[in-house]
Amino acid sequence: MISSALLEYKFNKPMYQGYGETETRGGVSMCPADIENPPKSVGKIVASKRIKIVDPVTLKSVKMGEPGELLVSSDYMVTAYINKPEETAESFIELEGQKWYRTADIMSMDEEGNLYFIDRTVDTIKHKGYRVSSSEIEAVLQEHPAIMGSCVVGVEDPKVGERIKAFVVLKEDIKGITGYDLIRWCRERLVSYKIPQYIEFRDMLLKSKVGKLLRREIRSEEKRRVETTKLSYI
Repeated sequence: MISSALLEYKFNKPMYQGYGETETRGGVSMCPADIENPPKSVGKIVASKRIKIVDPVTLKSVKMGEPGELLVSSDYMVTAYINKPEETAESFIELEGQKWYRTADIMSMDEEGNLYFIDRTVDTIKHKGYRVSSSEIEAVLQEHPAIMGSCVVGVEDPKVGERIKAFVVLKEDIKGITGYDLIRWCRERLVSYKIPQYIEFRDMLLKSKVGKLLRREIRSEEKRRVETTKLSYI
């Protein structure tokens, strides 16, 4: 997500963020244009929508300010996918007598009702009982002056759930940067359970035609590598 402050600085125009889902028929939250909104907020919930922020596993509501999966309900939202019963069952659930859409987005809300996007549930790494945001670690790595791009994924591990692995691309003509240097950089900026255990240098990262990072393909590639390694020891 591009910082609204950065856009305001570049274009000298006020920028207002919002959040929506096709399945819920449009906007879920919007930043009011007549007030100063908190940095990184995607706004307040619009009148036509109802939301819950829940633990993705138990579906129990989280405490105010804590991250969880966003559920959305409205009177005119989509309630099923045509000829896709499995996807329908995964995405639409009944809670407290209402139909809710599971956005698969990790969000939080402050006491003033401002909503904040954190990450996608599929991009959340389960490490030592914690839920770690890939995007947060990527943002920290990309603040390093030698890094052009980064991608962080979870690598399956029976002892800790998933270990954190970062793939990074260095800027041209950068030499002498080691994985240890980047881990130390993260250690100075992140709590201990969010620090990557592995750093892999790459010439490029997999991206879609519109430049979106393809974490799913990178995770699949890493999973195949781990399975191949296991087979080699059998």
